[in-house]
Amino acid sequence: MTQSFQNVRFFLVCFAAVAVSLPVAIISIAKLLLFLCALTVIVRGWWDRSCVLTRAADMASRTILWALAIMAVSGFWTTGSPSEFFTSLAKHGKLLEIPILLFLIRSRQEALAALAFFVGGQIFLLLSTGMMFAGFSIPWATSKELGHSYAVFSSYLDQSIMTAVLAALCWHMRDFAPIRFRTLLSLIASGLALACVYFVFQGRTGHAVAIALVSLAVFWELPKKFRLSIVAVPIALTLLLAATSDKVHDGLTELRNANTVFKSGDIPTSSGTRLELWRRSLQSIAENPALGTGVGSWNNEFNRQRERVEPTTHIKIAGNPHQEFLLWGVELGLGGILLLCGLLFSFYQSSRKFDQQTRRAVQSVAAAVAISSMFNCALYNAKIGDFFCIALGLLLALGTHAMTRPPAAPSQVASSRVAPEW
Repeated sequence: MTQSFQNVRFFLVCFAAVAVSLPVAIISIAKLLLFLCALTVIVRGWWDRSCVLTRAADMASRTILWALAIMAVSGFWTTGSPSEFFTSLAKHGKLLEIPILLFLIRSRQEALAALAFFVGGQIFLLLSTGMMFAGFSIPWATSKELGHSYAVFSSYLDQSIMTAVLAALCWHMRDFAPIRFRTLLSLIASGLALACVYFVFQGRTGHAVAIALVSLAVFWELPKKFRLSIVAVPIALTLLLAATSDKVHDGLTELRNANTVFKSGDIPTSSGTRLELWRRSLQSIAENPALGTGVGSWNNEFNRQRERVEPTTHIKIAGNPHQEFLLWGVELGLGGILLLCGLLFSFYQSSRKFDQQTRRAVQSVAAAVAISSMFNCALYNAKIGDFFCIALGLLLALGTHAMTRPPAAPSQVASSRVAPEW
């Protein structure tokens, strides 16, 4: 492979890493260029045999390829229209960003450089939000929520989740930063990110993700004999935030009242809408548990279920049930739900042989995906789905290439060996 193409390949990887912090149009361009670059490498046979993926990271790649293959086959029985099928399959297809990054990143140094661009883009978002919160007007903010939210390019829901993940990455990856006082600076960056999530953004999913990631970080820092006490951390943190943060308090209040309002038949709130979407999705899964109704069928299934009862005028069809597990269940049946669980497990399994920092970072992002998927379509939706795929792809590439470095001396191996934490 020529040096000029090597430079283009590395540039596109870094461009994709920073693009997830920018508007969706730029993300789409970066994603398209990344796919074309990978296709070019495959077609021309420019495969560096010294860069074969390890068995650990390859598990995640194989799971993704199997999942997308099954989704493609479901087009033979989908109840959605052909346009809905291909649109939905393309949205699921962003999962290919993970094996593509594993394919294109050729060294540990490249993975670290791309991660620097990724984190730098997220810090740019964090600082931009802080400027708006302080009353400054920034010309590059294009969010549709300007005026009632401090999101820069996307929604407060997406950015609050991304900022929570940023806090975890800044803390767990601090030893990779080639700067002085990196622990102190990482602590400051993580603290600012968490403050933004808890006190600036109103997204309850972001709050839940941040609480879970803080709890995981505390769990890993505790001596093993005290780790059972971790169950008290999320409870105590939630109570503390409910008493000190209006955003968290209001979110918990709406969540507590949502079930009562939903039972009354009125669904004006975000929580009430989700409960209605979830109920119809469960009805569809119960009717088609084996194969589901195919990729792209969710809109049709939701409307079909609603036709059996009096239409609810407050519901606006959004193309998905705001719950990743239920989306896969409607489209692929119970096997789809198990497939998604297997995908999440593959990220954990891939990380087990990585160094401590990368292992914790991968597992933190995977936990964020799992929690976000319980309340939104975290992998299916634009922006947040690309964010998670790029983050996992970069971290898995870093861990993979760290494992393939030249073997160290026996004394070094013995001193650096770390047992899996989970």
